[in-house]
Amino acid sequence: MKILKKELIYFATALMFFTRIPVPFTIPYSGEIMNKSQKYFAWVGMLVGLINTVVLYFSAQLFNLEIGIVLMMIISVLLTGAFHEDGFTDMCDSFGGGYGKEKILTIMKDSRVGAYGTIGIILLFALKFFSIQTLGTADLGKTLAIIILAHTTSRFISGTMIYTHQYVTDIDVSKSKPLANKPLDGVALAVGFLSVLISFALIPDWRLVFAFALAYTGKIYMGWYFKKHIGGYTGDCLGAVQQVCEVLFYLGTIIAWKFI
Repeated sequence: MKILKKELIYFATALMFFTRIPVPFTIPYSGEIMNKSQKYFAWVGMLVGLINTVVLYFSAQLFNLEIGIVLMMIISVLLTGAFHEDGFTDMCDSFGGGYGKEKILTIMKDSRVGAYGTIGIILLFALKFFSIQTLGTADLGKTLAIIILAHTTSRFISGTMIYTHQYVTDIDVSKSKPLANKPLDGVALAVGFLSVLISFALIPDWRLVFAFALAYTGKIYMGWYFKKHIGGYTGDCLGAVQQVCEVLFYLGTIIAWKFI
């Protein structure tokens, strides 16, 4: 029971960190707890994806697919407080408007959203909308499973950057301080990847391995790009990777179903 209680605290911590879903009990907080909660980040993604699919399914029945997708995207933003989307806009503004590590990081810490961030998030949402619309028009039932997969997979992939890349900027003022520069944790990776495997079980289609590979390739490229310009990643970079990998998973699924 003691172990179960600890794991519940770790999951609740991850849930509170990534979403605005209320936790009905008080939990302790420490850097160690935050570190150990990392194993459940992808599981939180699975939960968010599941809620999104419920909204999409019933909205599509009440209205139509397109309205359902928009309502789902609204609920997704409300659920997470635009946590990852904010990271994406900050990344667009900083790398688009800054030159050199110091300037990029300075812009990234600015809470204001500039032209690059505005344009970037509009294009990202448009691509996400039309990708899900394309999938949903072909098969709504399978698309619901794909959405859960995309949310789970993208958060797992984003989380792997904690182990594969160097953390940069002032750790003392960063949202991701407890996660910075972690040693490789095989147990945490295994627990996180288990959520991916369970999500894949919802729609056992081997072609979706291509979608996963495309999403992970996106993470590799973004990691290389971040390292080249600032020497590693920041919390905003992790949010950007999650958003990009989610969309890449949708696009990879479209390609796989069309050509493989």
